[in-house]
Amino acid sequence: MAKPSKNDEKAPKNLSDSLTALAEKIDESLGLLDKRVVSDVELELYRATAPTIPTSCSYEPSLLVVAQGKKRVDLGKNTYSFGETTFLLTSLELPVMSHVMMVASKDVPYLAFFLRLEIGTVRDILNTEEVEVPKAVGGAGGMAIGRSTAELIKCCSRILDLLNSPKDIPFVGKLLRREITYRLLQSSQGERLRAIATLGDQNNRSAKVVSWLRANYKKPLNIDDLADFAGMGRSTLHHHFRTLTAMSPLQFQKQLRLHAARQRMLVDAVDAASAAFEVGYESASQFNREYRRFFGKPPIRDIQALRIAEWL
Repeated sequence: MAKPSKNDEKAPKNLSDSLTALAEKIDESLGLLDKRVVSDVELELYRATAPTIPTSCSYEPSLLVVAQGKKRVDLGKNTYSFGETTFLLTSLELPVMSHVMMVASKDVPYLAFFLRLEIGTVRDILNTEEVEVPKAVGGAGGMAIGRSTAELIKCCSRILDLLNSPKDIPFVGKLLRREITYRLLQSSQGERLRAIATLGDQNNRSAKVVSWLRANYKKPLNIDDLADFAGMGRSTLHHHFRTLTAMSPLQFQKQLRLHAARQRMLVDAVDAASAAFEVGYESASQFNREYRRFFGKPPIRDIQALRIAEWL
C-alpha cells in the first residue's frame, strides 16, 4: 500500500490550524458583541455561548463556516448538521429553522462566519475563467454540506484581516469574495452554484419560481400559472422545485406564510388571527392547525416560549 505523501499528512493539520486562526479572528472582531454585520463585504459574524432554540429565518445564497462549535439547519424534512470541518452552502433564498447545538459554552463558544454570495459573480466566473466544476454529490439541491479546505478557510481569514484596513475593503473585498466563490465552484458542491447561475438550466428556472413565491406568498397559488412562468410542465416543475427546496411549491408557500406570521407576532405583538390574515390565510382555525403542526405549539404558547427564551 502506498504511503501518504507529506502534503496529505499536512492537510488535516493545515485545516485545523486555519480553523483555529479563523475562530480567534472572529472572536477578536466581535469584541463584546454576539453579532457583527459588515455590510461592505456582505459578511455577518456570530458568537453563542449556549445552545439556542430553533429559530425561523431565511438563508440567502451564502457560505456558512462554523469555525468553532456546531449548527443544525432544517429545510423542509431535510436536516443539515455541520461543524468545524464542513461548511453549509446555500444557492438560493430558502426558509429554514436553525439553532446552535449543545457544544456551545462560555469557554468554547460557537463562532461562525456567514458570507452572502452573488449569483452574478458566479455567472461571471463561469463565463470568463477556466473552472472545472465537479459533478454534484447527492444531487443538485439548493442547500448542501461540503468539506472545508485550508485554502477556503484561509481566504475567509483574509477577509477578517481586511476589516483592519477599511480603505482597502472596496477593492480587495471584491477580490476575496470572488476567490471564495471560485473555490466553492471547485468544491464537491460547486455544481449547485453552477446550476442556479446557468440561464436556461432547469434549476435556474426553478430558482425564479422560488423568488416569485417569496415576493408573492400572500397570493393564492396556481400551479399551472407557476409552471407557465417557469417555462416547464407541471410535473417537471414539481420535480425540480422539490429537488432544490426539499418541498413542493405549496409546502414552500405554507412555510413562508408561517415564518412571516411568527415574526409578526413575535416582533410586532400582532395577535394570531390578524397575523394569519396578513400572510394570506382565509381561516384562522386552519392557520392554528398548520402552525401547531409545524412549530410544535399553538401560536400563543409558541410566542410566549420564544419571549421567555430571549430573556434567559
